[in-house]
Amino acid sequence: VQLQASGGGLVQAGGSLSLHCEASGRIVNINDMGWYRQAPGKQRELVAKITSGGTTNYADFVKGRFIISRDNAKNTVYLQMNSLKPEDSAVYYCNFYVISGIGQGSDFWGQGTQVTVSS
Repeated sequence: VQLQASGGGLVQAGGSLSLHCEASGRIVNINDMGWYRQAPGKQRELVAKITSGGTTNYADFVKGRFIISRDNAKNTVYLQMNSLKPEDSAVYYCNFYVISGIGQGSDFWGQGTQVTVSS
């Protein structure tokens, strides 16, 4: 299974960016899909998660600004980021829990996409 993330870039504070991450390979089902981020010198932290049933969970620092969604038919998760702040600058990683067979589930990570917000 491979995850391919894209959509990062450079944006001014207050602007918007949209990320997406698609999984390919041997996939029966995908449980949770999530986005994490890691800034230089900091630990990786959860940004948002969405369950297979569509229940979402957001970190407090993005509530009201970011929206996570998924397309199960496309094995894809999206992150719409609005009202971006310089402190949102980080490498953003997608994370899926993939079911590839009976009793076979594993965590997979995308390669990361850089988001830079200028002040």
